[in-house]
Amino acid sequence: MERIRCAWGDSAPEYVVYHDEEWGTELHGDDALFERLCLEAFQSGLSWLTILRKRPAFRAAFAGFSIDAVAAFTAEDEARLLADAGIVRNRAKIAAAVRNARAAQQVPEGLDALLWSFAPSAPRPRPATLADVPATSPESTAMARELKRRGFAFVGPTTAYALMQATGMVDDHVATCFRVTGGATP
Repeated sequence: MERIRCAWGDSAPEYVVYHDEEWGTELHGDDALFERLCLEAFQSGLSWLTILRKRPAFRAAFAGFSIDAVAAFTAEDEARLLADAGIVRNRAKIAAAVRNARAAQQVPEGLDALLWSFAPSAPRPRPATLADVPATSPESTAMARELKRRGFAFVGPTTAYALMQATGMVDDHVATCFRVTGGATP
């Protein structure tokens, strides 16, 4: 029997795996969430499929997205990254990843606790179609504002909301999707 997915989840083989196994699944851990924050920033203006296809190269180039390792990157490391055809070579986004690692080191409660503090606590209506899925929310706007206040870059409300979706802080699987968890009202 064919699984019914969110419409985008069937559009490429990489999307099928990502949709079925990752997107909307709770993710914890400072380094794991740092990776997602960085990848969402790199995705800005591009297709998420581009980022998924380049993710192994990103992981290699950014030391597995270890916050401490990336925070220690030098100007030479940034030049190396700009020359790496396996990743998105955008100077501002590369600099933001390094800056964000340094900012993450300064979060006393840890990046995981900070990001998850913005997850909505009340059930939300489940989107019936992709057209019903928002691009931002009051929580993502608040998250972006707080991250910027703490020195993070490339973290607007849309990027923050995409992070929330990807890491299970919100569940935007449409009502007909096999991944529906029942955590939101139909």
